[in-house]
Amino acid sequence: MVHKSLKWVCFIVLIFSVLIGCSKPASDVPKQTAQNDVTSLNWQVPKFQATDQNGKTVTNDTLKGKVWLTHFLFTRCPNICPPMTANLAKVQKEIEKEGIPATMVSFTVNPEYDKPDVLKKFGQDHGANLTNWYFLTGYSFTDIQKLGKDAFKGQISKVESNDPNTVLYNHPSQFYLVDQTGKVRKFYDGLKPDVKQIAADVKQIVGKGK
Repeated sequence: MVHKSLKWVCFIVLIFSVLIGCSKPASDVPKQTAQNDVTSLNWQVPKFQATDQNGKTVTNDTLKGKVWLTHFLFTRCPNICPPMTANLAKVQKEIEKEGIPATMVSFTVNPEYDKPDVLKKFGQDHGANLTNWYFLTGYSFTDIQKLGKDAFKGQISKVESNDPNTVLYNHPSQFYLVDQTGKVRKFYDGLKPDVKQIAADVKQIVGKGK
């Protein structure tokens, strides 16, 4: 019983410690373990409506039946968002090399500034294959805060800055693996991802869905 209790305490600490804001150093991200499997916790992505980098509407129905990897970003992020996006692009390339059908989804936490054309350029600049990658905006800040909390148990907040030219947000620095039903299955360190392991996990979920 002590062993099981300790395991759950460690898991809860991990969940709360994986949140890192763009105003904080990336070194705060802990090493991921096998405990990143949250299937049994029943995290479900709620209904949402957004606009992608091409100005098209994307909803839960768009992603229904697909396995997808997702994360949060904003294009004026001074530190973690560019490498996270580039890392997800590496995962995308590995998945494509393996011939695995999967979709990438990026939610901006700064929808007022990150319009479709801004997101499109950001994606292109960081190696994204936009044919199966949605960079999403078109919702309110309150909406994305709620989505982050309800679906991924992550806090999203704007950070006050003394510099009017600097915009900062706290948001999760993880990649999340979502299955064909919209259920969150696993999360990964977005700054130091194990690309091959993520691809293997995606392949496993895709296979189970057939």
